[in-house]
Amino acid sequence: MTNENRKNGTASAYQDPALKRFKPGNPGRPKGSRHKSTLAMLALLEGEAETITRTCIEAAKAGDMTAIRLVLERLLPPAKERPLKLTLPEVQTAEGVAEAQAAILRAVAAGEILPGEAATLTGIVESRRKAIETAELENRITALEQKQ
Repeated sequence: MTNENRKNGTASAYQDPALKRFKPGNPGRPKGSRHKSTLAMLALLEGEAETITRTCIEAAKAGDMTAIRLVLERLLPPAKERPLKLTLPEVQTAEGVAEAQAAILRAVAAGEILPGEAATLTGIVESRRKAIETAELENRITALEQKQ
């Protein structure tokens, strides 16, 4: 096929034929855009998704292991995060931050929360500590400037 026969113009405007990649400044297909075959499949499934899903669930109920795996993996994806119920002390001072970090450590040791969850909570408490520290420094600087 020659470049003139293409519907979208010449290939050389989009690709470097020798290197088989896009020229600088042309990133190619935009993120999120879909291929024609994907769009065609979605058009075929439109209106039938509920029926197909119901059939798959019925097959899973009947004991079809492939359907069971499909239902569990696709229809019920694993939760990436879960809500935590952990009582932390007030975090208004540096002492409160230390107490909160100790409470997080105790919760991990007791198996109440996972280490990854503790790391996330510790990061939140650390952000609060930095905010408290910044506010205290600002107050000190303001007090020093007023004395002068």
